[in-house]
Amino acid sequence: MNTSPTAADHPHSGTPDRFNIAQVCCDRWAAEPERIAIIQKNADGSVQQHSFLTLQQHANRLANSLREHGVQAGDRVGIMLPQGLEAGTAHIALYKLGAIAVPLFKLFGTDAIEHRASNCAMRGLITDASGLQKIEGIRSNLPELQLCYVIDAPAQRADVLDYHEQLKRHSDRFETLDTAAQDPALIIYTSGTTGHPKGALHAHRVLLGHLAGVRSSHDGFPLPGDRMWTPADWAWIGGLLDVLLPAWYHGVPVVAYRADKFVAEDVFGLIEELDIRNVFFPPTALKLLRPVENPQQRWQLSLRSVASGGESLGDELLAWGDQALGVRINEFYGQTECNLVVSSCASQGVYRAHAIGRAVDGYNVAIIDDYGVVVPTGDSGHIAVATPNGSQMLRYWENTQATEEKYINGWLVTGDKGSMDEDGYIFFLGRNDDVITSAGYRIGPTPIEDCLIKHPAVKLAAAIGKKDPIRTEVVKAFVVLNEGYAASDTTIKQLQAHVRAQLAAHEYPREIEFLDELPMTTTGKIIRKALREREEQRTAMELDA
Repeated sequence: MNTSPTAADHPHSGTPDRFNIAQVCCDRWAAEPERIAIIQKNADGSVQQHSFLTLQQHANRLANSLREHGVQAGDRVGIMLPQGLEAGTAHIALYKLGAIAVPLFKLFGTDAIEHRASNCAMRGLITDASGLQKIEGIRSNLPELQLCYVIDAPAQRADVLDYHEQLKRHSDRFETLDTAAQDPALIIYTSGTTGHPKGALHAHRVLLGHLAGVRSSHDGFPLPGDRMWTPADWAWIGGLLDVLLPAWYHGVPVVAYRADKFVAEDVFGLIEELDIRNVFFPPTALKLLRPVENPQQRWQLSLRSVASGGESLGDELLAWGDQALGVRINEFYGQTECNLVVSSCASQGVYRAHAIGRAVDGYNVAIIDDYGVVVPTGDSGHIAVATPNGSQMLRYWENTQATEEKYINGWLVTGDKGSMDEDGYIFFLGRNDDVITSAGYRIGPTPIEDCLIKHPAVKLAAAIGKKDPIRTEVVKAFVVLNEGYAASDTTIKQLQAHVRAQLAAHEYPREIEFLDELPMTTTGKIIRKALREREEQRTAMELDA
């Protein structure tokens, strides 16, 4: 396992020259009119089933509308919608056109949306009324954003396109563009762990690069009767490329569930009601399910596989999964830039206590030093993936320097530390950067700090992750106030509300501490490590008291 990368070590060379996600995930299954693509549980409790043929017809109509309004291959179009037929349709339509999909999280605030839309010169956006409300105040800052499709459009709005009206007006016939496997298909933005979020540009072949990891993490997926769901938003790489698109590649139905809040009892009820067999649960979701007593006695669960990734689960949570879910949870590992490259597979005996798994078939994953040299077995270093490979990004959008810094001597460096044993099992040790892992989200401190500084009360701000038993970490902010503002509970609530509205609901600081000054380097950079150490010392003192 500890070898230098060579051309034979990756699946890239086996990728077909021509490949289009829409063709393999939709068009080829539409020939079977009864084959179901989406099982949608609505807010009123009703359930709708949508076939691949319906998905294709809707996507063809939308693609025709987009083309009529000037969208061409290579144009960037945002998708800011919850799980459902419309979100899936938008993805397939854009891939058919050869356009580049830019998934956007429904909980993003205006700052987060504006950065992404501006960075990639987004030409269009497909959203709903709540998304439209968010962009109205920033649309003048986005001159490239010419089109806005709204699925529940307000009446008599000349500046938006009524999504459903557009579908009615256009033909359900459309010839999917014959794209190269290396042609760009989507941009998924990182969490801004070092500076602002960067756009990871992925090719159509990225889907092929995920199939082996999905097969491992879901114990031989697909098997007859499989039906997949995740509570993770399809805007994240975990929801889109670990669940939705791989399932559709295999013609497997995906459950879409628009829950405003994660309620454990409702989740078990959903799994029973819709006969869900395969689930990707972020670690926090598992922790929120855990307090429910005797789920196998209270619900008839037909789970066959449960996968989880984002952080190490630990023996206790894995043991709970055995007992409560009736399956061994398979852990996997990856990141936005190069996803699902390490996995466990309990059904095949690929499991070791405390490890996050082994390299997925077709990938060479190793532990390297700062110079790209593989370290001896058992030593710690950077978790790295040999390149080129099927899952890696093409590049960061409009960021050559960051792209170059991502690679060392033929290895894509993840930014995480780990070690590897003699059998190739990888053990996660920690992160190189200041990323905050909260409720399954990887959150970067820079956007939070920038958002806080925009508030008139804030002079300086720093954000770190504080350990939390449920969310792994919560965001804690340290703030230096401007003159004329007082440190108070009222100020804390105002700043929290500001971040929730401007950035994202999952990124606001749950704790805020006011300081007279922040630890800084001589060049003026905040030393977040000093703040983390300060917090850890305080926690230790509280435990000893």
